[in-house]
Amino acid sequence: MKTTIFLIRHGETVDNARRIMQGQMPGELNETGREQARQVAERLAGEQIDVVVASDLRRAMQTAEYISERLGLPVTTTPLLRERDWGSFTGMYIPDLRGKKWTDDIETEEALLSRARSFLVYITTTWPGKRVVAVGHGIINKAILAVYAGCKMKEVQRMLNAEVRILTTSTVDIATTAAAGTGGTTATAE
Repeated sequence: MKTTIFLIRHGETVDNARRIMQGQMPGELNETGREQARQVAERLAGEQIDVVVASDLRRAMQTAEYISERLGLPVTTTPLLRERDWGSFTGMYIPDLRGKKWTDDIETEEALLSRARSFLVYITTTWPGKRVVAVGHGIINKAILAVYAGCKMKEVQRMLNAEVRILTTSTVDIATTAAAGTGGTTATAE
């Protein structure tokens, strides 16, 4: 049974605007981000949605709350949707990081992709055949899309704040893609 996932990146935050590496810091939506969250909630009001899931980091939960209020659904949180752990780079000004050697405390791409695969399995086994809104973050969403498509993360186009991409998959599809190392259907952006 196929599950449809409306994968969303949280709205813009104070730190996004300041170009700060947020990683797993909670974050706070700014006015632009709150408006983006309101707009995506309105857009989703026309869809049949069964479940709203979000990262347990504040900026994603804030975005999901706008959606859940509009749809009349509770928000389920999961740490599987947390942003990449940037270790000692967390809280730093992004332009200052250019050319810096990555530290050993940064979550590896392999760990990130493993978490993304676990997220897809969690969603498809917990809500098979349902239509699920999932509010995450830029890099974890990129990892989810890479696992879904069976491609490298660098091949996935970056998601903008409050962007929605729709994936239709199942646990069997995820296992097949992982075993074959091939992509499934490309996600659609809206």
